[in-house]
Amino acid sequence: MLGSFLTRSAQAQPRAISRLASPMASLRFKSTSSKVKRIGFVGLGNMGLPMATNLFKGFSADTDFIIYDINQMTTSTFLKDHNTDPSNKDKVKVASSPLEVAKEATVIVTMLPASQHVESVYFGKDGLLEGLTAEHLVMDASTIDQSMATKVAKVLHEKGTKAIDAPVSGGTGGAQAGTLTFMVGSRTNGDFDLAKPYLEKMGKNIVYCGTNGNGQVAKICNNMLLGISMIATSETMNLGVRMGMDPKLLAGILNTSSGRCWSSEVYNPCPGVQENSAATRGYTGGFGMPLMAKDLRLAVNAAVDTKSTVMLGALAQQLYNQMAANKEYEHLDFSAAYKWLSENAK
Repeated sequence: MLGSFLTRSAQAQPRAISRLASPMASLRFKSTSSKVKRIGFVGLGNMGLPMATNLFKGFSADTDFIIYDINQMTTSTFLKDHNTDPSNKDKVKVASSPLEVAKEATVIVTMLPASQHVESVYFGKDGLLEGLTAEHLVMDASTIDQSMATKVAKVLHEKGTKAIDAPVSGGTGGAQAGTLTFMVGSRTNGDFDLAKPYLEKMGKNIVYCGTNGNGQVAKICNNMLLGISMIATSETMNLGVRMGMDPKLLAGILNTSSGRCWSSEVYNPCPGVQENSAATRGYTGGFGMPLMAKDLRLAVNAAVDTKSTVMLGALAQQLYNQMAANKEYEHLDFSAAYKWLSENAK
């Protein structure tokens, strides 16, 4: 729903915006693409690994790959699965640092948990910044605060590097299927055009949100709504089950009525309602509690900075903070809010 709305919004932008991209923009991409010998990917976690896999598959015929993650088991698995060309043993390389990625690749995607990780990867010792030049296109798909996104963009622009913030929506399922929504912030429409062919290998809806940092605005607003709606769906399902309603029947009614939402229809938190949901596999995998707690903190902090009222967002933040701090819940999917509400109501 978000993707289709944003796509329509982007299409509804004034025609003046589209004129910012000259006819040379597409030629510029073609020229740049033909020179790209190696693509880099930093951060192969629950989201990054399937995203890197789809990006590799999309360009493997013409382009080599280099990856970096602190988890050597993940990088070793990626190497084993994809470095299978007997005529090119360096088709996929594992870097020893982000700096090595920057030295080897001119197109780089980063997917990291939080602002502090982005700061370390870009600006820390042996970070990306040391190796970046005007030849680089760098896309950060992490969900971080807007100020960090604009800081990264400013510093990279000073080196002549094209910087894109492109946080995603769609979860691990969307990452695996290559159907993510990318909310893109960039300095120019031309930079967006350069990034889009790479993002399209990992996502279905690639939406230009405006200047650097605006991608993060869209993402934290979306995830604040998601956190609130997941709690509301969890409360609703818990209430109905306790009153004796069959959960599948209740969910079916909700999803054909005015209470319908993504959390009830696509990612229902009640076990047994949907075969492939995190709830049915014990809330394992998926979008973790600490990440939802982090995103809600970003939203609440932004509300403080802009003097916006987010009462439900703040309450959702407190609930996810509690669950993320609980050892039983800290490694569970954020839909385990249903489990938490059910157990704490006893």
